[in-house]
Amino acid sequence: MSSSTLNIIKIGGNVIDDNIQLEDFLEKFAAIPGKKILVHGGGKIASRLASKMGIEAKMIDGRRITDEEMLDVVTMVYAGLTNKKVVATLQKYGCDAIGLSGADGNVIKAIKRPVREIDYGFAGDILADSVNSAAIKKFLDAGFTPIFSAITHNGSGQLLNTNADTIASALATALSKLYETSLIYCFEKNGVLSNLEDENSVIETITAVQFETLKKQGVIYEGMIPKLDNAFDAINKGVKNVFIGNASNLHLLQQQKFGTCLVKK
Repeated sequence: MSSSTLNIIKIGGNVIDDNIQLEDFLEKFAAIPGKKILVHGGGKIASRLASKMGIEAKMIDGRRITDEEMLDVVTMVYAGLTNKKVVATLQKYGCDAIGLSGADGNVIKAIKRPVREIDYGFAGDILADSVNSAAIKKFLDAGFTPIFSAITHNGSGQLLNTNADTIASALATALSKLYETSLIYCFEKNGVLSNLEDENSVIETITAVQFETLKKQGVIYEGMIPKLDNAFDAINKGVKNVFIGNASNLHLLQQQKFGTCLVKK
């Protein structure tokens, strides 16, 4: 493995939706030294634009149903408007960003999610070994910072709407074979909290064993369980560590004081 380090950072829709928060976050992201990648979704902008166009945004359990019309909208917003806005802002702060979807450079392929109880339409699931690490390395070696939207492709001309958390995890897992890779999830909380009512009750470090204990104790529950399950899965596949914390605190990452750090042991 190369001694070079790589930070893969995923930013949530709540920050994408807030221009002031987004600007602050991108300034801090640009200041992080070394190789880095940013992964973003589209926030609520796609739903708002769809409404203006007379297209109904359909959600089931927080997951978007992507029919043909909605696929056009999310592609325009995620890979177009939002991605280019992020890229332009990063150029302002001296970060030579390049906007990418999974189709660009054939970097991320996915398959259309099979229909089971629910038909999610043109939602894409990333398969193992479907990330083109060699192509992404070329961008990184050339001094570019890749900015990934949540759009992939199936290799046969079909674009797919793919969960941004999943893209970040798949990138981190694949690139951990080439770099010492850290995966950073930025959201609205200061980290994994021992008390949901107290933002200062951040659990600084969690190992896989501690995670199981915290689940049994009910300290970690509901939506945080799948997030951490995915994080530890990435660690088991070669990612050095995973950080979860507040986007506004990203500047603390270099001091290893950002949110909660998940490690193997």
